[in-house]
Amino acid sequence: MSKKKPSKKSLSQKKSAGVRIPKLTDSLPGFFYNKSISCLVIMVLSFLLYANTLKHDYTQDDAIVIYDNMYTTQGLKGVGGLLKYDTFKGFFKVEGKDKLVSGGRYRPLTPVMFALGWQLFKSERKDEKGNVMKDGDGNVLYQATFVGHLFNIIYYGLTGIVMYLLLLKLLEPRYGRDFAYFVALVSTLLFVAHPIHTEAVANIKGRDEIITLLGSLAAAYLCIRAYQKEHMVSAILGGVVFFLALLSKENAITFLAIVPLMFWYFTKAKTADIGKYCLPLLVATVGFLIIRFRVLGMDFGDKSMELMNNPYLKIVNNQWVDFSFGEKLATIFYTLGMYIKLLIFPHPLTHDYYPRQVDIMSWSDWQSILSLVLYLGLGVFALIGLRKKDIISFGILFFIATLSIVSNLFFPVGTNMSERFMFMPSVGFCLIMAVLAYRWAFKNEDNKAKSSKTNMLGLAMVAIGVVVLLFGAKTFTRNSVWKDNYTLFTTDVKTSNNSAKLLNAAGAELSKKANANPNEAQKKAGLEEALTYLNRAIEIHPTYKNTYLQLGNVNNYLKNFDKAIEYYQQVLRFDSSDENGMNNLGITYREGGKYYGEQGNVQKAIQYLTKARELRGNEYEVIRLLGVANGISGNHQKAIEYFTLATQIEPQNADAFWNLGNAYYYVQDQAKADEFRGKALQMDPEVGNRQAQRRQGN
Repeated sequence: MSKKKPSKKSLSQKKSAGVRIPKLTDSLPGFFYNKSISCLVIMVLSFLLYANTLKHDYTQDDAIVIYDNMYTTQGLKGVGGLLKYDTFKGFFKVEGKDKLVSGGRYRPLTPVMFALGWQLFKSERKDEKGNVMKDGDGNVLYQATFVGHLFNIIYYGLTGIVMYLLLLKLLEPRYGRDFAYFVALVSTLLFVAHPIHTEAVANIKGRDEIITLLGSLAAAYLCIRAYQKEHMVSAILGGVVFFLALLSKENAITFLAIVPLMFWYFTKAKTADIGKYCLPLLVATVGFLIIRFRVLGMDFGDKSMELMNNPYLKIVNNQWVDFSFGEKLATIFYTLGMYIKLLIFPHPLTHDYYPRQVDIMSWSDWQSILSLVLYLGLGVFALIGLRKKDIISFGILFFIATLSIVSNLFFPVGTNMSERFMFMPSVGFCLIMAVLAYRWAFKNEDNKAKSSKTNMLGLAMVAIGVVVLLFGAKTFTRNSVWKDNYTLFTTDVKTSNNSAKLLNAAGAELSKKANANPNEAQKKAGLEEALTYLNRAIEIHPTYKNTYLQLGNVNNYLKNFDKAIEYYQQVLRFDSSDENGMNNLGITYREGGKYYGEQGNVQKAIQYLTKARELRGNEYEVIRLLGVANGISGNHQKAIEYFTLATQIEPQNADAFWNLGNAYYYVQDQAKADEFRGKALQMDPEVGNRQAQRRQGN
């Protein structure tokens, strides 16, 4: 049955109303109009771009929500804890530390997904040689990396498909078939290929960004569908989906503004209808906020004065103080300008923009001024277009609204900026780019010959194809950086070479890798390289406690024990209750005592070991070494006291009794010597050979 063509009168009326007239004939290649093919292309493109992440390890913040989270690693048994507490509680495991970030974090949905994946798919972690890895206590380490990366790709592809279907539903009734199918597909392809999304997709923890946008777009689709079909059940279902998006990340709340804007720009819905079909979203938000406040409370805590949790601090007279209002605002607008730059030209990319990768800016810096002017211009254009219902205006408002919550203008987010914060706003950017491409391709199309229009469309498609190809190539190569923490940190530190946080992280990874190297020359070179990064971190952040801890560790590995002790003592000056600082200081005194004893500096060995005992108590190894050191110094009675204590600490340890027998031998008490050596041999016939080998090794 053929459709009746619109009359000339109705066409002129629509033109005068500023409504795009649906074309009577299709101008695009046929595949544009096939939803199934388009959805398949979107999913396949997602897999092709991120397939190289499937064999990657955990990176960055995966420890917080997955493998070092005491609730996630319990599988289904830990779900209750994930729902009941701050998202960081399972990682810090100590009351109060989960509030280090202002306002706390309640994002339980993706950790619950990770716990389910852990329950069903965890496997033993193995090193490069295929050996099962264990922690310091001998417990087997597990992982669920493959399934984590796989589902990130699947959810990312689904996000692209929902974005595509939503844009079709919004655009076709108002702008017609050609415009809708062109803009929907091009927008989505640009979105899926954009390299700025690698942090959200290649990092398993980034699933919170993906699920938040997926749920928000799906909720918007269901609300629009409810209006178009006059089917309230769809809107209610949209509210449920939106609630899940909020449980993934609070950023979804910006869709309380986005969805009504969709109604305004793309439908003829009256205010009452908009309120009616958006009401489930509001109910979901209220419900989420009630739960969030019940879990986290209303106390957002004091403002952090630690630079790694509050980037808007500076040192004045050896004290951390706030930026001036002008400095803070100029710095924020500088980062907002950087976001637009990275959306247009995504290079170089890095996962870290902590202080001072973004420096202290002022209004004398042209970048901040340019960014302010740009955003003011975008805001004015968007407001003018709001009345005209111009789609570019909608794209700008989408970008600004979703950016606002992570901009630091209204809420502190703990860092200057992050590429993952662009995951949601980039939808608006990609929409704008697709609309501009369509308008260029079909500019003055009514006055052009068919061949000319075809040429313009062909050029537009080639240009879009080149951009998608370049974006895709950058995405694929950037993904390789997310292989593991060592690769990520040592690569990105070359870009973020002024970030104290990343310099510290790179130094720690380098030192860990170097310390495991059996080649002494290579080990020393690696440790000294780590020191350069750590010392640079201290220059940027003079009170960075964790860096002093790492400096202590590296100097410990280098056997610079006096320096290591200085750094650990500095950690304890910052925080006298720091467990790592206290523990590492005790270990350094113990290992230093052992080292100096082997080098023949017995008095210094005893001095170190006495300090080690003060810190670590009657630890067997400390007591044994004190016995050895006193024996070497000729104080055999003291050695007997320590070795006797060692047998009391570990009464089943044959070595302890053998050492005690030797001590009696040196005071010429042969009976006692034979008694304790005999007891040792009864416990372990090989104890004598082992002790001889140890002496040769020493």
